Amino acid sequence: MGRTAVVATYSIAACDLAAGHWGVATQSKFLAVGSVVPWAEPGAGALATQAYANPRYGPEGLALLRDGASAEEVVARLTDADDGRDHRQLGVVDSRGGSASFTGSECMDWAGGLTGPGFATQGNILVGEETVAALATTFTATEGRPLAERLLECLAAAQAAGGDRRGQQSAALYVVERDGGYAGLSDVLVDLRVDDHPQPVAELARLHGIHTLLFGKTERWIEVDETLRAELQERLTKLGYDGDLASAFEAWTGTENLEERVDGIDRIDPVVLEELRRR
Repeated sequence: MGRTAVVATYSIAACDLAAGHWGVATQSKFLAVGSVVPWAEPGAGALATQAYANPRYGPEGLALLRDGASAEEVVARLTDADDGRDHRQLGVVDSRGGSASFTGSECMDWAGGLTGPGFATQGNILVGEETVAALATTFTATEGRPLAERLLECLAAAQAAGGDRRGQQSAALYVVERDGGYAGLSDVLVDLRVDDHPQPVAELARLHGIHTLLFGKTERWIEVDETLRAELQERLTKLGYDGDLASAFEAWTGTENLEERVDGIDRIDPVVLEELRRR
């Protein structure tokens, strides 16, 4: 197996079993870290491959997880078959929340990992162990929040604790849920990448805020009575959307990429209403 350098990287592979979410967050002094490190599949598990990364660990590891292998078994089988294992780093979380992390003996200092229920953290060429410890501590402390938010908090805490010794360049957030993605026709809940940026973790958080605005789901709808209906019609007309209210509303939300937050015109998502009033 060959080697691909994804140096100076820290990551966390994790899951929220109650929500049916698995995901990976990572930051690296490497261009487009999201193209190599994160792998996840709903109901199977999540995996991060880094250091002199072996990208084949991704699909091969997910296949093993899909067949019911534990995180420890996946790490053992992938690394045992890899002559370059001493240069690899790998974190795995399985379908049951089991976790395992592997750091090859030739990974550059500081390199290591920590695991716990539902998470595996790892990093190499770090300022010190504090970076990986911050990933683990933050994940545990944020229990109960959505997995994507927790993973972003982990990256921010790890960077504040020292991060990569060589600096920052790219970051990625990848979270899956069965039928949880766009239009309920995708398993990819969140797939955000910052490929080259002086502050990639902060930029990733900004992008996630936009993602939440456009694709988040509300449980508190507002009934559209006659007064609100008149307001909506007036505001849409001022924005250049004429015709009956339903058509105008559909056209505006489509233009603004808010269609995932729309369910007819008899009720309205508070986020959509706020956006319309803000224009």
